[in-house]
Amino acid sequence: MRASQDQLIRPGTRRRVFAAGLLAVALAFTSACTDGDGGKPSSWHGGGESPAPKAAATISEPATDAKDVPASTGITFTTKDAVKTTVELKDAAGKAVEGTLAADGKSWLPAGALAYGTSYTATVTATGDDDRPATATSTFTTMAKPGNQVRVSSFLGDNQVVGVGMPLIVKFSRAIPEDYRDDVQRRMTVTSTPAQEGIWHWVSPTEIRYRPKEFWKADSKVSYRVQAGGLPMGEGWYGRADLAVDIKIGASLVMTVDNKTKRMTVTRNGSVVKTIPVSLGKKSTPSSSGTMVVIEKLRKTVFDTMEELGPEEGYRTKIDFAQRLTWGGEFIHAAPWSEGQQGSVNVSHGCVNVSMANGDWLFKNTQIGDPITVKGTERKLQNGNGWTDWNMSWDEYVKGSALPYEPPADPDATPTPDGAATPTPTPTA
Repeated sequence: MRASQDQLIRPGTRRRVFAAGLLAVALAFTSACTDGDGGKPSSWHGGGESPAPKAAATISEPATDAKDVPASTGITFTTKDAVKTTVELKDAAGKAVEGTLAADGKSWLPAGALAYGTSYTATVTATGDDDRPATATSTFTTMAKPGNQVRVSSFLGDNQVVGVGMPLIVKFSRAIPEDYRDDVQRRMTVTSTPAQEGIWHWVSPTEIRYRPKEFWKADSKVSYRVQAGGLPMGEGWYGRADLAVDIKIGASLVMTVDNKTKRMTVTRNGSVVKTIPVSLGKKSTPSSSGTMVVIEKLRKTVFDTMEELGPEEGYRTKIDFAQRLTWGGEFIHAAPWSEGQQGSVNVSHGCVNVSMANGDWLFKNTQIGDPITVKGTERKLQNGNGWTDWNMSWDEYVKGSALPYEPPADPDATPTPDGAATPTPTPTA
């Protein structure tokens, strides 16, 4: 007969087997919680999880999976507890897009307009003082090329040399609604070497100008840029393309005319270089008092007022060395017929008359944008009658900005000149 299990186990054996089982459980528990060296966590069993990054990042615009995003879009984001932030934008092929992080660290702007109808992925990486990066991503698709596009043009062209009073002039082929002007202005930057404080001023819905707080410093280099490509400009219209211009500022040549003395004083880089007798407008046609700049230079031209004034008062006169100051027709020009009155009597129709020799000298030494201030006449210059940016105080000029003015800590202080129409009213002599 087969013996039972109890019969096969000798007395005392069961106790030893149970004790051995307890030891095995204890060893198993120990090996799962400690290694064999002082109770440290066992690396090969995974240990604890890594701590979360201290910093955090969130992309607010463009939202992920967004469609029909304007090609002008920037990347807007927020970070928390970040000591370093980087932004990367790539197209679907993995090609990186160049761009610049804003000074406030809250947005990033591509160096140029993005391609239309293209997918992009933005990645914002925020790193805290724990040196652990946190990332946020957004994949979006730009809009198809719009049919309604606004052309942006500059009066000045690359490498042009201008006077210290020259405003930067940018025009739009369509009026920009007030609600969009701040967005447009945010995409307009000016950089000068040496750095100079300045601001943009909306002259009209289709024109904006920039001037520094004081005249440009002689021999400055100035670059201005309008990142208008794909930028919404109201009522379904978008900027056609970006615009960038580099110019140079020449010597500081400043003209001052005093009606009391009937003299023009010319300074170059702060030193008087010439004093010129002048004849200004007679009482019935006075010259304008105010600060103007040279708008255009005509070696020879004809002043014709016959249509405006009629055969009795009108005239048709050949003119040498003409330099336009106002749209209304005030010029500096040579007037050999009034040389006997220059320096003593005003006989012109509003212009600054000088001799042939002095007209020649001025024409050879001046350039577009050189400023001239006329003082003491019976009529004040009307703002808008020429490039009258310097006829306004700085406080008045600032009011023309669509953005609040903030003096910079480090003052710092934008294609070809096409589409910049110039009014041609009747000149005066």
